[in-house]
Amino acid sequence: MRRPLIAGNWKMNTTVGEAATLVKDMLSALSAVNGIDRILCPPFISLQRVSDIVKGSSVEVGAQNMYFKDKGAFTGEISPLMLKELCKYVILGHSERRQFFGETDETVNAKLKAALAAGLLPIFCIGESLEENEAGRTKDILARQVTGGLKEIAANKDLVIAYEPVWAIGTGKAATGDQAGQTIAFIRNTLASVWNNETAQSVRILYGGSVTSANIAEFISEPHIDGALVGGASLKAADFIEIVRQTAAIKQ
Repeated sequence: MRRPLIAGNWKMNTTVGEAATLVKDMLSALSAVNGIDRILCPPFISLQRVSDIVKGSSVEVGAQNMYFKDKGAFTGEISPLMLKELCKYVILGHSERRQFFGETDETVNAKLKAALAAGLLPIFCIGESLEENEAGRTKDILARQVTGGLKEIAANKDLVIAYEPVWAIGTGKAATGDQAGQTIAFIRNTLASVWNNETAQSVRILYGGSVTSANIAEFISEPHIDGALVGGASLKAADFIEIVRQTAAIKQ
């Protein structure tokens, strides 16, 4: 049985003070839900503050990105060694990083290697664009992203994959539970061919893309979907708490 996981990606939202308030509004209720991993991913500037607030609780912290070098003359970048004192997880390969900042399968692969070497647990994001989806290329794109992203990386059951169809991120247009379930089953089969079936059956695969408290049950009810990477709804304490509660209840 794969342990369910809900991660909140706050993206470029919240000041340090707003982040602290949001965590405090969530923490007690999130801590009361058992049998599920809960991860909050604030902007870099709030990692220390959020980490301090959740310390001693069962809620984990994740970063939204990192560079693949440990240190050096890379102005504006954050290294895995800087993150490991502040968080356990790191989101890598998010479609917004690929779309707006030129990330490729090769750079995502380098980041995955660096994160794992530093002892961080990656949430490895993959997903196709609307054009690719409408052209019937979803499986080709996802197979390329999985294979390229995991190149020369040993099988690792602790890796988390997040399937986020780009056309569903921030648009209010989510895939159906059946669509997401079938696609994630394909991702799991692809992972089995890259690594092995035992690992593929152990790796948690999340759905992301306009997830809300109103539609989470549809996704979580699918057997291959182990949780969600939540964007906008994670900025609303009541909504995020409800997503976590529903997921834990369905997956128990």
